[in-house]
Amino acid sequence: MKHLILIAIGGAAGALCRHGLVNIINRVNEDRESWSVFPIATLSVNIIGSFCIGIMYVLIAEKLSLHPDWRSVAIVGFLGAFTTFSTFSLETINLLENGQLANALLYVVSSLIVCILAAWLAIVLTRMV
Repeated sequence: MKHLILIAIGGAAGALCRHGLVNIINRVNEDRESWSVFPIATLSVNIIGSFCIGIMYVLIAEKLSLHPDWRSVAIVGFLGAFTTFSTFSLETINLLENGQLANALLYVVSSLIVCILAAWLAIVLTRMV
């Protein structure tokens, strides 16, 4: 039961942080017409989350040997709720349905490549510290 409560606490915090960051990014970019058709907020959140998961993985599993509960709170709960594959999927479909094939392809390719590179870079850098 404790395990589930920890995941729920981390998940609530992650969802609230994602919501806040998406609102900030959208507000900053609301006057930029080029970003109005591209889901930059979700992409940004997923890149940040991918970078953070690399850091958390190394810190929790390798560097600090933290209790497994920290993995539940930080990775499964917080980052699981902070990043969002379902929103990525829906935004891609919306781009396709609106005839934005180039933006949809750019979004899919950049999401996969940049997020994987962010996680890898975070792992490498954190291991160096």
